[in-house]
Amino acid sequence: MQPHRHTPAHDHSHSHEHEHEHEGGHDHDQGLAHDLAVLQQRRRALGLLAGLAGIGGLSLIGCGGGGSDAGTSTVSTGSTGSTGSTGSTGSTGSTGTTGSCSVIPEETAGPYPGDGSNSNGSGVTNALALSGIVRSDIRSSIGTASGTAGGVPLTLTIDLVNTNSSCADLSGYAIYLWHCDREGRYSLYSASIVNENYLRGVQSTGSDGTVTFTTIFPGCYDGRMPHMHFEVYPSASAATSYANKIKTSQIAFPTDVCTTVYSTASGYSSSLTNFNRISFSTDNVFSDGYTTQLATLSGDVTNGYTATLTVGISV
Repeated sequence: MQPHRHTPAHDHSHSHEHEHEHEGGHDHDQGLAHDLAVLQQRRRALGLLAGLAGIGGLSLIGCGGGGSDAGTSTVSTGSTGSTGSTGSTGSTGSTGTTGSCSVIPEETAGPYPGDGSNSNGSGVTNALALSGIVRSDIRSSIGTASGTAGGVPLTLTIDLVNTNSSCADLSGYAIYLWHCDREGRYSLYSASIVNENYLRGVQSTGSDGTVTFTTIFPGCYDGRMPHMHFEVYPSASAATSYANKIKTSQIAFPTDVCTTVYSTASGYSSSLTNFNRISFSTDNVFSDGYTTQLATLSGDVTNGYTATLTVGISV
């Protein structure tokens, strides 16, 4: 597998990205300290790595936003590179995937990360400070919010590996995952769901380097290919602010599965319209290649899907 390359024309750093998603706010609670006391991780070993060829070097387009109810937001650039961290750092396991693995490219967190790096107009938005944010099932809101995101069930497993150590599994790290709902809206930011915080959650990698999230298949809003966002932190105790993250990237999804979900599943009709207007070659994040970011999926609309992705970082 060839490593994902970036050129100045396709710089995906936070300050150069024009991704449009939706914005909003929520109360802060007890935070991660409370959750760590009760966290029980379920892990299962797996071998994976999506291997489709990336499409590169084609023209970029500006994003069209996430729908008509996108709110107005104040966005700061934040930090997208490796930064300092607090708390104990995770470890590299003695065993793991053998052979070669590539560092997943650094990508923008977009305007709606909810990691303390920006505001939704009512103040700084930080889902990482919410009590209960450490969880595997992210379909429902937590705290004082009570909404649940509808959509085709999706179980996502991410395997975090060290590219500097023969792809050894990385245990004790934390991954913060967030994505839009089937309508293309982002909790905490979109005007109609500004008080919800669903489809956001943190998990710590187990001894096998994996985290598993139960969520829904993401929608497709105008101007972007379907995707999920994630940040990697050196530990769960450090996953309280964007300032401590060591990696930011995005997950892509196979086009055939997207077509099936959007054309047959309830609630995704607008996603199908938007999906038919975009491609990997015109997406402003994935146009220079997405091989290391493409999840492997199995399943169906009726029973839900299972997705896997190996994420390589250099530590």
